[in-house]
Amino acid sequence: MLTRRALLAGLGGLAALPASPPASARPLDDVASSGTLRVALYAENAPFSELRGGKPVGIDVEVAEAVAGALKVGLDLRLVDAGENVDGDFRLNLWRGDLAGSPLADLMLHVPNDKMLALRNEQVFLVRPYFAQRLAFAWRRGVLEGFESFADIGAHAVAVEGASASDMQLLTAEGGRYRPNLKHFRNQEEAARAFLGGEAPILAGTRAGIEGALFAAGQAGRDDVALTEIALGGLVKSRWDLGGAVRTDSRDLAYAVGDALAALIEGGGLRAICARHGVTDSPPSGF
Repeated sequence: MLTRRALLAGLGGLAALPASPPASARPLDDVASSGTLRVALYAENAPFSELRGGKPVGIDVEVAEAVAGALKVGLDLRLVDAGENVDGDFRLNLWRGDLAGSPLADLMLHVPNDKMLALRNEQVFLVRPYFAQRLAFAWRRGVLEGFESFADIGAHAVAVEGASASDMQLLTAEGGRYRPNLKHFRNQEEAARAFLGGEAPILAGTRAGIEGALFAAGQAGRDDVALTEIALGGLVKSRWDLGGAVRTDSRDLAYAVGDALAALIEGGGLRAICARHGVTDSPPSGF
């Protein structure tokens, strides 16, 4: 699950499996001369990237379109399955490839901008971040009097995506006190539907995931639903920045993509993209 993998980005990766010889990187000049930017996004990652009606949609889809437009090239977009960890995703999509020798992506988005991840993957160069993920809770007014700390969970049920960062946060909080409260679901959308259907008065997830799921269900802006962010120390990160990644020998492409992302943030384009998906703009560190 993507949020869990972001949480574990600083931990060790798996050993690489045998594969075909590494493909050549595509620096900026090669991308420009080809007229196409190949971008890998995660599948089933609403509200950032998913297939809907056979068409890729989401925040990251529009970000990729904006980056390709800034570079004045076309976009070859591919939705890829998330592997066991980000390290493996880098190998498969950016620098080693699959056994069939499929063309590598020039750029991956939705990558944790993590120092240890960068140090561990010398074949990859991280692009500047463009969005800050933050863990949050949606809760029902009228059922709860307020939600300012984990203690306010009390005996209430919490709907949460299984194996996500929010799940791990709740499983480990206060020595596992809230484990009996958790109702696990396959993804954020199913957890949101359970919350809206009255199965649980609390919904845990990323703020973007919660907002996007409520928006997709036509339930954004409800007076009886509030959102709260609660920071908790320890292994579980309550906030992390998302950026991009290229092969390390395509750094000029990384700088050009970084400039395009900065212009998108500073010009209000990213805020408009997020708004179209019902998500609050969340600038990364430094913006």
